[in-house]
Amino acid sequence: MARLPQYVGALRAMAQRGVTTVSSEELAVASRVGSATLRKDLSCLGSFGTRGVGYGVDALLVRVEQEIGASRCWNVAVLGLGSLGRALANHDGFAGLSTRVVALFDTDPDLVGSDVAGLTVRDTVDLEADIAALGVRIGVLAVPSAPAQALCDRLVRAGVRSVLSFVRADLVVAPDVNLRSVDLSSELAILAYREGCRAPAAPDAEAAAGTVSPRALAGVS
Repeated sequence: MARLPQYVGALRAMAQRGVTTVSSEELAVASRVGSATLRKDLSCLGSFGTRGVGYGVDALLVRVEQEIGASRCWNVAVLGLGSLGRALANHDGFAGLSTRVVALFDTDPDLVGSDVAGLTVRDTVDLEADIAALGVRIGVLAVPSAPAQALCDRLVRAGVRSVLSFVRADLVVAPDVNLRSVDLSSELAILAYREGCRAPAAPDAEAAAGTVSPRALAGVS
């Protein structure tokens, strides 16, 4: 499921360029996944593709969109209009993938009533009433850790059953609530670790470890 929206984005871009067929290798590269993974994923959706020809872009796009429910659109509310919240509110990647941001909330008097991404920022005082009136089904938390649990609880009480959290705190929700958490610091730390694993050791580090590279022994600079 996490990869299907990537396939939709790649297929839509191809369709806009007039591409009619695509190989599994080409679609895998465009979707940033392995070709074997892509073929396995698509086989779960039915029989697609012709050996030596590839996949029909339009037909495959329709089928994958059906699987992720792109024919329906779920209303989203973003809570917290700091730098991250504003970036999320202005993110154009939500459009066309079965979600749309319809409400923005904050507690800062200087932000409430202002315009962000074409929407008027609302006060969290009226959170439950506004969530119900707008039919919000997905809540996005881009707030500090301290108020996060209370705001999450209020979203759930208002009927929201899907929450995307960018909060560096473990939130507690009922079993019937879908909670997905994204820790940007952890993601960056993972990338930094992987970079460190493949980066060549500096000469000073080699000396400290008691090793000398063959190039150094040969006097090659």
